[in-house]
Amino acid sequence: MAFIQSFGRYLPERVLGNAELARLLGCESSWILEACGIEERRIAASDETIAILAEQAARNCLTGQQPGLVILSSGTSERRFPGPAAQLATRLGLAGIPAIDLPIASAGSLFAMALAAQLAPAYGTVLVAAAEKMSAPALTEPLDRNTAILFGDGAGACLITNEPGEFEILDSVVHSDGAYADDLRLDLTGPIHMDGRTVIMQASRKLPAAINEVLTRQNVAPLQVDTFLLHQANRNLTERVAKAVGAPASRFFSNIQKYGNTSSASMLIAAAEWHQTAKPDPGAKICFAAFGAGFHYGALLTQKT
Repeated sequence: MAFIQSFGRYLPERVLGNAELARLLGCESSWILEACGIEERRIAASDETIAILAEQAARNCLTGQQPGLVILSSGTSERRFPGPAAQLATRLGLAGIPAIDLPIASAGSLFAMALAAQLAPAYGTVLVAAAEKMSAPALTEPLDRNTAILFGDGAGACLITNEPGEFEILDSVVHSDGAYADDLRLDLTGPIHMDGRTVIMQASRKLPAAINEVLTRQNVAPLQVDTFLLHQANRNLTERVAKAVGAPASRFFSNIQKYGNTSSASMLIAAAEWHQTAKPDPGAKICFAAFGAGFHYGALLTQKT
């Protein structure tokens, strides 16, 4: 058994609103909002590395525990190797414990949580973090306004433990489909490449499939899920997933309007923000789900203890 004990998040101070972005892209700010549901996004400072962003989110959820393992997801780390996971552990005073990098954009935090749930019995408390600086490649020339409007920077984190915690992890499913690897990618240089039509079509199919798979395995109907916490990719996609799953859109927590798409960090940022005010009853079901480049996708079901 594994449990989620706490959540954390960190958002950089600088806010990039639609009015400023529209001037840069030569479009109307109203078009940006209509196209993706985003009003503003956060931009990291040049000296805020992935490890620094992740550290801030991690400290936001560490409450005296001593993790035995660190897993850090990021698709935008500064170099090919070493990845930022070991740096994160050192910055937190955890040097010497194993630290794993997951270079999985968008779905990385979901994969990390699923992996942590399996490893918690061996390592005790596992720190899961995800940090991204998506704004830089999104705003790299040549600019694609359909891509540039989507992305922001930030970090999220959670603690997963083998000791009883607030949310019991009941089950998870993860999948990968490399047939579409070229349709959403960030090469070593240059801007983000995204075939929007392919991405939205595949996400609209694969996300509901993963959610239904994990719910079916646990004999839980979609209407029995109190809250869905998804990777914050696009408001229109979230509405499509809600319709396909057969659950009210009101049960799908959304904060994309404030932060944009922060790739693998977005789901944990959303979870941390939701957790600040949510008061689920014991037994309430919360479903996490994510889809991203690879394509990688999956879902994880938890229950309030």
